[in-house]
Amino acid sequence: MAHDHAHAHREADRRSLQVALILIAGFMAAEVVVGILASSLALLSDAGHMLTDAAALALSLVAARLAARPAHGAMTYGLGRVEILSAQVNGLTLLVLAGLIVYGAITRLVHPPAVHGVPMLVVAVLGVGVNVAAVRVLGTGHEHGGHSLNVEGSYRHLLTDLYGFLLTIAAAVVILVAGFRRADPIASLIIAGLMAHAGVSLLRAAVRVFLEAAPSGLHPDRIGRLLAAQAGVVQVHDLHVWEVTSGFPALSAHVVARAGDDCHELRRRLQRLLEDEFELHHTTLQVDHEAAAQAPLQIELGRSTRPAGEQ
Repeated sequence: MAHDHAHAHREADRRSLQVALILIAGFMAAEVVVGILASSLALLSDAGHMLTDAAALALSLVAARLAARPAHGAMTYGLGRVEILSAQVNGLTLLVLAGLIVYGAITRLVHPPAVHGVPMLVVAVLGVGVNVAAVRVLGTGHEHGGHSLNVEGSYRHLLTDLYGFLLTIAAAVVILVAGFRRADPIASLIIAGLMAHAGVSLLRAAVRVFLEAAPSGLHPDRIGRLLAAQAGVVQVHDLHVWEVTSGFPALSAHVVARAGDDCHELRRRLQRLLEDEFELHHTTLQVDHEAAAQAPLQIELGRSTRPAGEQ
């Protein structure tokens, strides 16, 4: 059932990604042309950001197809972490591009070129419409927490791009009304800051998965205390909680059961608890009985015997 639910999410993600990619790639090409003609760094920086968005969407599509392949051979978990790799590449690209935009913006602050405000304004207004449409396409999965990490990253990038277009509109209005040409590189600096924030956020989330940290919202201490508090549990140790890939948390633990209890029933009960309380469907519990108390040995002439009545 959990596998079917995840498969349905991946199918929905792929359809949303395809539509968003068409919207972004088509508008990006138009924006590059107008940005060059208008000599607007803000438009070109937005186009560069949209290029990373399009690359992220394309990588997400490829990664989603690879992740859907069943586990085989040495890949016992399948290729789910390809999605995390694509998110990491996308985050690094955002940081590099943000650095290039900062360099260009500082140069233009010192020597501001002539900027044509009207085409800059028109393209930015159209860009808001395209990005709103793309954000709405990906928005449903975001609201229900169903996105993989790289798709969630694409969603956040599209939001950042939307904010960038709004800043570009503001810069174009300032240029048209006040003739302040430095408004364009100032807007570009703010856009670069938004891109850097998105890139760092993506990298941090990807690194958490690669370092096998506990998923956000799942606290190992709390899980361990809850397991240890169940009837029949003597001790819980070697507890590990990690994320195989985004949306695929896993848990393993060694549980010591009370002597004489049904350890198999206890394991099933604990697994149901983990599913109900934490939505942990992939769990490995090693359940052993505690050592039974032994009667003291009586030593007689070099041989060991137990008290009368003990076998």
